[in-house]
Amino acid sequence: MLIERSMHPDWLSNAYLVAEGSGGKAVFVDSGAPLEPLLAVVERERLTPTHLLITHGHPDHVAGNDELVRRFELPVVRGSLDTGGLSFQALATPGHSDDMVAFVVNEIACFTGDTLFRDSVGGGDFETVRRSVMDVLMELPPETRVLPGHTEETTIGREAEENPFVRVWSGLEPEGTEPCRVRGEDATLVVWSPDYDGKGKAWVRFADGRDALVGGSRVER
Repeated sequence: MLIERSMHPDWLSNAYLVAEGSGGKAVFVDSGAPLEPLLAVVERERLTPTHLLITHGHPDHVAGNDELVRRFELPVVRGSLDTGGLSFQALATPGHSDDMVAFVVNEIACFTGDTLFRDSVGGGDFETVRRSVMDVLMELPPETRVLPGHTEETTIGREAEENPFVRVWSGLEPEGTEPCRVRGEDATLVVWSPDYDGKGKAWVRFADGRDALVGGSRVER
């Protein structure tokens, strides 16, 4: 199986091409990155694209949809799919968006969209994101490759050991107690991670008990 990635230089969003092998069928996963490198692989490997899978509908993940649909007459799919030697299992992982779906291909790799990143998780409704990460994605085998919606890949096993959010959610680390302020409101910094864009991602708890996932730039430490 062949997996190729392209990343947008500003959005840091990924678009992927998955193929069963040279001369075989192929599937695009998201399209919010320059498509030229992936189209070059299609031509070089004599691939036949059959579908476009979408993890969620945010603009930085669907920007190239129209071009791919027009060029290859591809159906856009948000569910499970079998094509050639490729089998994609769709896993509902809402939280960052209501329509978020992760795709596990051939039980080897998982395209996690904006739910799970290397060392971080996606923003969105706190409890829904937590359930999608811990009850769905972290139940995959540890050797599963994680191909996220932004920047570098990782594995389920690595995130179980090193992702700050996962470590606290799984009881490997205690919750943080550092006071902070978020949008002028007093809070406690429970978890801090570097996040994919280098600006940080935080889990904060407000005085009334509300938990939230917020961008690091919103946190005054």
